[in-house]
Amino acid sequence: MTTPTSFDQLASAILDGKPATEDDALAVLRAHDDELLDVVAAAGRLRRHFFGNTVKVNYLVNLKSGLCAENCNYCSQSLGSTADILKYKWLQTDEALEAAAAGLKGGATRVCMVSSGRGPTNKDIDRVTDMVGAIKAEHPAVEVCACLGLLKDGQAERLRDAGVDAYNHNINTAESHHDNIVQTHTYADRVDTVGKVKQAGMSPCSGLIAGLGESDEQLVEALFALRELESDSIPVNFLMPFDGTPYENTWELEPQRCVKILAMARFVCPDREVRIAGGREMHLRTLQGLALHVANSLFLGDYLTSEGQAAEADLELIRDNGFVVLGSEPAAPDVPLERDPAKRRRGAGTTVAPNA
Repeated sequence: MTTPTSFDQLASAILDGKPATEDDALAVLRAHDDELLDVVAAAGRLRRHFFGNTVKVNYLVNLKSGLCAENCNYCSQSLGSTADILKYKWLQTDEALEAAAAGLKGGATRVCMVSSGRGPTNKDIDRVTDMVGAIKAEHPAVEVCACLGLLKDGQAERLRDAGVDAYNHNINTAESHHDNIVQTHTYADRVDTVGKVKQAGMSPCSGLIAGLGESDEQLVEALFALRELESDSIPVNFLMPFDGTPYENTWELEPQRCVKILAMARFVCPDREVRIAGGREMHLRTLQGLALHVANSLFLGDYLTSEGQAAEADLELIRDNGFVVLGSEPAAPDVPLERDPAKRRRGAGTTVAPNA
């Protein structure tokens, strides 16, 4: 068992400019559950050093859902998936604007505009640039992140010129595991798109999915690849095993392991945005608040094809753990939230079954 001091020493070494090694990352991932709070405390030092008590809130707009010809085995939208999800073609610009506005009203400062498919055509780029123009005309301060798949030459520059600030393209897993999860494109294809994004001057956003049958070493491999790629934002997704996909009924993750994965990301990439992404409600469960002491970003509300918890519950989660939404005015500390006690109408003294 690693000692609590060793995690704290690791954080101190990182703050002194000594990057975490692969062995360090494995030690964090393999920490005993009894050490979880020690891991969080040490990783939390890094989180607060670089990001203070702020949480960046992101909001997803699914511009085109399902109907994808790629065979990513984890994805409910992929070729061969029979998952019962919403399927529709491209939203109109006014529909995208309305959806984005809802997220911004809820506290988001970044809107992530996503479409299914291998990659955009030039006509698709036209659609998205129109949408970005409309959103920025009404909300000039918003950050826009696009996620449209594999990019062709010149497309990244067109998105940048339209006002897109960041581009998401996840590597999803280690190169050594990639061909086990998708066969219609390569790991090199994904890295190439991240390179195009960087070359165009947009902020690269690239992350991973945990729970795909990868080994501890492969999780470490993926995170070090993201560090090498200089990903500014690292979404950490936890597999949602949709019925109708090859990964249905795949349950490899426990809440404690998910927190350790996030902590490992913080140690490996201490000054990068580590975002708790898809699957957090399902896998972190009651440890979501603890995870915020390691990560500094999350998605508000719903995901691409699955529902998240209520947006107000997300904002409450942030407040209750002592954080503030990045870019928002701090709440008045002496004004409690108004709540009425829920009066018991079940259990003892009633004919209704107890809450047990």
